[in-house]
Amino acid sequence: MGALAIETDILCPNDYITLGLKDLSKDSLGKSPRVLLLLSTFLERCVQKNEMVLETSQEKDVITIFHGLRAPSLSIQQYIDRIFKYSCCSPSCFVVAHIYMDKYIQGTNIYLTSLNIHRLLITSVMVAAKFMDDAFFNNAYYARVGGVSTTELNKLETKFLFDLDFRLHVSIQTFRKYCSMLKKESNANGGLIERSIQACGIEESWANKDDSTCAQTIAR
Repeated sequence: MGALAIETDILCPNDYITLGLKDLSKDSLGKSPRVLLLLSTFLERCVQKNEMVLETSQEKDVITIFHGLRAPSLSIQQYIDRIFKYSCCSPSCFVVAHIYMDKYIQGTNIYLTSLNIHRLLITSVMVAAKFMDDAFFNNAYYARVGGVSTTELNKLETKFLFDLDFRLHVSIQTFRKYCSMLKKESNANGGLIERSIQACGIEESWANKDDSTCAQTIAR
């Protein structure tokens, strides 16, 4: 499985503002940073391409702890917006979480699909918030936001950290590269994602709940 090819465009301060990563204006308060939409669009494309590859080829999923029996009813964008709304973590955490997910996928030889993307997202964002932000919630809170049990999230976090070999530092150069890649998502019509990310076992399915409260979103 090839590594994600990221061009090293030079980002100017305005790019970070456009992505919603810093210096947010008063007009943007209460709105989701643009980087969240771009990330969800990118991940959705990856998932669609991977599932097409799995459907049309002889390759099979690698079942892991992040895999569910059925895809959640919440879309990737809805789920990312929910995490941002209730976790209060910085927008930069989502870029770092994306980097962590990419490292995890490259290191474990799995496909990113609709069956594992949600658990990978809540786990990677939680880990990023703990590493990046000065203040963060405990695992029980993130579990409620993500729609999993605290016990399950603890297991997901442990698995994720060990598979990353606890290498959580992200260089400025790497952060900029991923921001540059996400910035390209805003260039109309979007291109094809040239990589199949590769797949992942849990016995719950996801149900769509009203996210006006941090209620459980997994139907058991």
